[in-house]
Formats: sequence, structure tokens, C-alpha cells
Amino acid sequence: MGVSGPIRVVVAKPGLDGHDRGAKVIARALRDAGMEVIYTGLHQTPEQVVDTAIQEDADAIGLSILSGAHMTLFAKVLELLRERDAADIKVFGGGIIPEADIPPLKELGVAAIFTPGTPTSDAVDWVRANVRQTADA
Repeated sequence: MGVSGPIRVVVAKPGLDGHDRGAKVIARALRDAGMEVIYTGLHQTPEQVVDTAIQEDADAIGLSILSGAHMTLFAKVLELLRERDAADIKVFGGGIIPEADIPPLKELGVAAIFTPGTPTSDAVDWVRANVRQTADA
């Protein structure tokens, strides 16, 4: 890619869910691991999330979804990334996502799903291993 600097991750809370503690915990863990994190706040539309990721030159998008709308919201974000020629931005997520929904989400193109109780270090390690490496790494 030829891009240098820290990994840039947009952490977003799409949809109507107002519970953002998990998103903030992940955002802080990624930041503390040396990544640049852009937290979009609550009630973001998929369009807003993708616009932010493109404007911020993000390497990845982390979606936190607790509302049960994960199939629709992940699919829309991935569709918009493809439409905007930004499919190289990796999408991962977490929240209340039933085990049975994880394989279909991965088939859609979601790179990883972290369910409740996953240590933050697992998410940090996954991003380091699967999103572009920093110039200093």
C-alpha cells in the first residue's frame, strides 16, 4: 500500500442502539495500542459511517451493534464500501450477535466478529495481524 503511520480505525455505533460502553472500551484499547481511532458516536447511519471512514482514510471500521439489526447494518456498510470503491477498508464488529449469524456475516465480507466477553487484547491483536501494518512495525 505504501501508507505509513499508525493504523486508522473508525469505531461506530450504527442504528438506534444507545448503549456505547463496549464501543468506547474497544476504541480506548485500540488507541492505547497506538492506533488512531475515530469514534463516530451514537445513532450513525451506514452512510455516515462509510463517509467518515473514507474522509478519515481509515484502514478499518469496527461496528458495535447490540440492537439485533446486525445483518442489515453490516450488509449496508459493506455494500456502500463497494459502491464507493473502498472495499479495501476492513470491517469487523462486535456486540450481541448470535453464533448462528457469524458465518453468514463472514460470507457477506465481515472480517471478524467479537462477542461479549472477548478480551480487548484479542481485538487489538486481530487488528494488528489483519489490518495494514504500521511503517514502524
